[in-house]
Parts: sequence; C-alpha cells; structure tokens
Amino acid sequence: MTESVVNDGASTGAGAVPPTGTQFAIEGGGYRAVLTEVGAGVRALTRDGRPLLMDYPAGHAPVGAAGQLLIPWPNRVRDGRYEFGGVERQLPITEIATGNATHGFVRTLPWTVLAREPDSIRFGLRLFPQQGYPHVLDLTAAYAVGPSGLEAEVTAVNVGSTPAPYGLGAHPYLTLGEGTVDEAFLELPAAEWAEVDARKIPTGRRDVEGTVYDFRDGRRIGGTVLDTAYTGLRRDPDGLVRVRLRTAGDSHGDSHGDSHGDSHGVELWAGEGVRWLQVYTGDTLPEPYRRAGIAVEPMSCPPNAFATGEDLIRLEPGERAGHRWGVRALPTDVG
Repeated sequence: MTESVVNDGASTGAGAVPPTGTQFAIEGGGYRAVLTEVGAGVRALTRDGRPLLMDYPAGHAPVGAAGQLLIPWPNRVRDGRYEFGGVERQLPITEIATGNATHGFVRTLPWTVLAREPDSIRFGLRLFPQQGYPHVLDLTAAYAVGPSGLEAEVTAVNVGSTPAPYGLGAHPYLTLGEGTVDEAFLELPAAEWAEVDARKIPTGRRDVEGTVYDFRDGRRIGGTVLDTAYTGLRRDPDGLVRVRLRTAGDSHGDSHGDSHGDSHGVELWAGEGVRWLQVYTGDTLPEPYRRAGIAVEPMSCPPNAFATGEDLIRLEPGERAGHRWGVRALPTDVG
C-alpha cells in the first residue's frame, strides 16, 4: 500500500534518505500516526490535525529519543556492567557524560514491515547478539489507530539457546501542541519516585507525599524539573494506569482553572506489565523542543535493572514477553 508511505522529501532534501528510514503513515478514527523504519518508533501522532505527541522533522534524527523503543533495557545501566547467570557482561557506553549504557540496542536498527493496513502496521526485528548481550530475540512492534487512539503492543520471544535478561521501554513525549508544559496540568497516579545520584542511577525509592514529585491529584507543572522514575502505580479497574496532561483551561486538573470550549488534553495508558514510568520535562533538549512536551515513558523495569535485577524479566528459551501502551486525545468531560 504505497499510499501509506509518507513522501516528506521537502524535509529531507531531494533524493535524501531520512535518518530514520522510510516513514509510514496509518490513519483511523481521526488519528494519524507516522512510524519509522529505523527503531520502529512513533515520529508523530495527531487527532484531527492537533498534535498529541511531540514530533520532529523527517530529515532529523529523533530529538531526545522521541518516540523510540528501548529494548532490551530502558534507561541506564551503570558503567554498562551487569552479571547474569553467573557471568559478568560489559555493554557499550553510550552516554559518555555519565559513563552509562543507555536505552538498549534497537532504536538505531532498521525493522522490517511484516504487515500493513491503512490503520495499522506491524514491524519485526531479529536482534542478534550484541556487545555484552549474547542472546537472540525475535521482536515485534504493532501499532494501530482508531476511535480510541493509538495502541502499541511490543513482544519479545527468546529464540536463542540461553536465558536472556529483558526489559522494555518506550519514549513518547505528550504535548498540548502549543507553548511549554509549564502551564499544563499533569495527573500522574504514582505513589513512589526513585531518587538518583549524579549519574542518574537510582539510590532508593521515596514516597511522593509532601514532595514536588506528587501529581496524584493533578496539578500545574509550573517550573518543576522532572527526569524521574515513578512506581507504585495506581491502576483503574481495567488494569491500566493512565497519565493525563491537560491545558490550563480544563478545570478538572485544578480548582482554579477556567473551563472553556478549547480546553483539551492527552492521555497515555499502559498495561499491567508496565511497572514504572519515567517522566521527563525535556529541560536539556535544544530549542524549540525544550519543555515543549513531557516524556511519559512506559517501562517494565527501573533504571539500572540489568545490574540490580529489580523487575527484570528472565526470558527462558522459547518464552515470550508482551507489553501494551497507547495514547488518545482526552475529552474535556473526563474527570
């Protein structure tokens, strides 16, 4: 279906190949998403033309890992070193300033399109052994759009002969489409946050009660700076955790907001296998991306999980792990 391949030559230059490869658009229910060949990431998501995720031009690399999949570990591994099955391993150091290994291997690899319809696409990748990771995984990333928004499902099957450590993360930035997130209201149903050292490695869990990290009841972000892993997630009866970002005009987020017709919001939801959310206000991004969106990153395990083992998945040969998350435009009548 060539009609779902995005022709964005004006952004890339005549005949130039985008850094993220071929761009694929899917549409349904008023939503439109653009997915990338490299990394099987989400480059853009809109509802009736309004952006829900912070995007970047097709001719650029992802800004701040926007929309990327983080496999087989999210976030950071201290010094890139870990022990698994009694063997010490060394991952490549990809965050030079802190000396950490970051965000896994797959976000820079080309994925294959396995199936495609106007409103959905499914990518596949066989991850062969990498430095410090002598395992073979078959990965799929399926995306679909419809009346309920964007839904993503990522699976991993260990097709090798040895048990493999595994964790998943995704890196969407929620946006309201204008200005910075300072005036937005964030509702984040998480009871604990991870304190970190200067290298952004967790040193322990803390209760959010009475701290600047408490957004359980929804409040204005203001000048709060976040690059914080949250857990103790409160789930709705359907088993999903929901994070909401709203405009100041939506009175649901704050008793001082003035409700008006153009108020709007965006919601990220995640399934039961997602036990952590990394929330990042984008303060270190270059303009015009700085604080233009807030990353709400579904993660199956916390930073440094390869080293600590916390919430780390042990995939035996033949075993499968799957995780779901999604994004939708938020009706103003949702409380």
